[in-house]
Amino acid sequence: MLIYLKKIREHSGEKVSRMRRRTLSLLPAAALLMAAGMANAYSAPKTLLVLGDSLSAEYGLARGTGWVALLEQRLKTQNNNTQVVNASISGETTSGGRARLPALLAKHHPDVVLIELGANDGLRGLPVAAAEANLRAMGEAVKQSGAQVVLVGMRMPTNYGRDYADKFSAVYARLGKEWKAPLVPFMFAGVPDQPQFFQADRMHPTAIAHPTILNNIWPQLAPLLKAHK
Repeated sequence: MLIYLKKIREHSGEKVSRMRRRTLSLLPAAALLMAAGMANAYSAPKTLLVLGDSLSAEYGLARGTGWVALLEQRLKTQNNNTQVVNASISGETTSGGRARLPALLAKHHPDVVLIELGANDGLRGLPVAAAEANLRAMGEAVKQSGAQVVLVGMRMPTNYGRDYADKFSAVYARLGKEWKAPLVPFMFAGVPDQPQFFQADRMHPTAIAHPTILNNIWPQLAPLLKAHK
């Protein structure tokens, strides 16, 4: 009986030892898998969605000379592999952007959405309240998707009336504050009002103005593209 019990203990000890060795042999592989998973999580490239109008769609410009294209070039020089999706359309309004946004969010799953819309609403003299409602809906949709929003402010010429121009520009400041989101006050800041900086229509900037436009947007956008998940 004693001999039998001794054999059982020996057998159990060998079994436990084998289990320990097997567990230890799996540890390096598990550690590598965890490390790989963490690396992927922290190095996953971000996606930036630009939802704008002709000012971001390179209207009247050679391809690759607008501020969005210049942004892509800058990111590459900084070894930043952010994917930039330019969903801008010439003539787009806030209502058009609002209608298109859900499908764009579902398709591209962006981390950051830059909204550059409203200029066409203002130039057409559309109600300020309607533009604000559309912008607010877009901002809420972006936040619900888990992405971060960057808002580009717009200003109207004073020939539309001082009251209309003031109310229009105030929309962006108000929404930026409500959302606690980065706000570009005015993308044309520092762009000289000279013929060579604007196309013949006196509204759309020429290629030489777009580096300045990018520099106006960059400080608000860059920190969001540097952060990793």
